[in-house]
Amino acid sequence: MRFNWNYDYVKGSKFAYIFSIILTVAGIVSILGLGLNYAVDFKSGSNVDITVSKAITTEQINPIIKNMGVNEGDVHITPGADRVNVRFSNVLDENMESKFKQEFSKLDSTASYEVNTVDPEMAKELERNAIYAVLIASIGIMIYVAIRFEWRFGLAAVIALFHDAFVVISVFSIFRLEVDLTFITAVLTIVGFSINDTIVIFDRIRENLRFAKKTTKADLREVVNHSLAQTMTRSLNTTFTVFAASICLFIFGGESIRMFSLAMVIGTLFGAYSSIFIAAPLWLVLKGKQISKPKTAAKASN
Repeated sequence: MRFNWNYDYVKGSKFAYIFSIILTVAGIVSILGLGLNYAVDFKSGSNVDITVSKAITTEQINPIIKNMGVNEGDVHITPGADRVNVRFSNVLDENMESKFKQEFSKLDSTASYEVNTVDPEMAKELERNAIYAVLIASIGIMIYVAIRFEWRFGLAAVIALFHDAFVVISVFSIFRLEVDLTFITAVLTIVGFSINDTIVIFDRIRENLRFAKKTTKADLREVVNHSLAQTMTRSLNTTFTVFAASICLFIFGGESIRMFSLAMVIGTLFGAYSSIFIAAPLWLVLKGKQISKPKTAAKASN
């Protein structure tokens, strides 16, 4: 069964812009007010990942924390059936680490431990490098698209990419989800997925421009809507495939990749959304200004 994807996507983009602006403002307010819920990867402290042979509850671990003389508010405990994660805001020294293992062994003598410690300087460096990675990737993509197509395509593509990345970051900030190194990996993956979908649409627009009349904005609008309709089946199939895989990772994957898979679920949906309702209509706005310039000049000369 073949669907008819003919629709005025440019008209629908007006509502998409409003929705994206509201979400962006909410994200900015949340980030400025609450910040991000950084994991130990991006802030100093110690993270103890414990493999257990039986379920251990938070109530069982709390007395160990008290005996160590650590404030319970500085410790985040994530219990599980076969793994327990205990995150300390402060860096554990050798004595405290040894005492913790000794006390925890009373709950499970066969438990195995993996301790990761990040000092303040390393945490700042990781955060700085993560920001650089996203910026450099985006700039590189803009340069490639500008050379491969034209600067208007490049600018529209990068704005859509920043939109996708910021939406995911905003959702994690609003719902206080943990941001770790796998989250940064997910953001870069989302950027790659989104630009792939956008490039396919832009390539079809460029092909259709060769044979289309492009003397008015209405002509360009028709080209954009027709190109989106032609690529819609491919875009949705690709999105559904990645989305389904990400959902499976989120449900069946381990705790260590849970935030990665959740970021992928959110980013995949917004990646397809931005390619259709943000990137292509934004290129139309930029290109439409170029077409209207000769007419404006002609009126001025008269």
